[in-house]
Amino acid sequence: MAAIQPHCQPPPPEPKPSTVFPLKDVEKQEADLEVKVVDYAARAQWLRAAVLGANDGLLSTASLMMGVGAVKTDVKTMVLTGIAGMVAGACSMAIGELVSVYSQYDIELAQMDRDGSRDKEKMKNLPSPWQAAGASALAFGVGSAVPLLGAAFVKEYKVRLGVIVAVVSIALLGFGALAAILGKAHPVKSSLRVLFGGWLAMAVTFGLTKLVGSTGL
Repeated sequence: MAAIQPHCQPPPPEPKPSTVFPLKDVEKQEADLEVKVVDYAARAQWLRAAVLGANDGLLSTASLMMGVGAVKTDVKTMVLTGIAGMVAGACSMAIGELVSVYSQYDIELAQMDRDGSRDKEKMKNLPSPWQAAGASALAFGVGSAVPLLGAAFVKEYKVRLGVIVAVVSIALLGFGALAAILGKAHPVKSSLRVLFGGWLAMAVTFGLTKLVGSTGL
């Protein structure tokens, strides 16, 4: 009689390598992700502020030049007015930003002192008032340069006004679209809104100055 063979059991499967990451690695990845999100958000805010500052310089200087151009037809007066507006506006933007950011800096520094959390690493994350002031002045100057360059080389009065309106309109569309992209808004709607607002500002400034100039003041 044949011997009964014992039932052969298959060998147990080899354990799979664990895919659980160490807790420290997970925390490090989360911290790195948080830093990247904060950095990108801060960068977008700075870029959007710079675009808005440039748009402000563009529209303020262009409206000022159009207003003076309503009563003075020579290119020298218009360009000098634009330069004065650019310098005054850039200084105003820089001083306003310096005071505002310094106030925020002092508030955050005082809070860190109250919490006892003041150290070099956190000090690096505080806003820089001088950097903000310089960025605002530079952005305003870049925007102001657009109508100035458009008017500087055109001697014919009516052509000069048309050139200013044309270059400013193109720049308004560009700045409006860029600000919308950075702010996650609709670029076409934002661009058209900025364009129509710019046209309105230049038209009102030109019309009112023309009206006042016609009174003989």
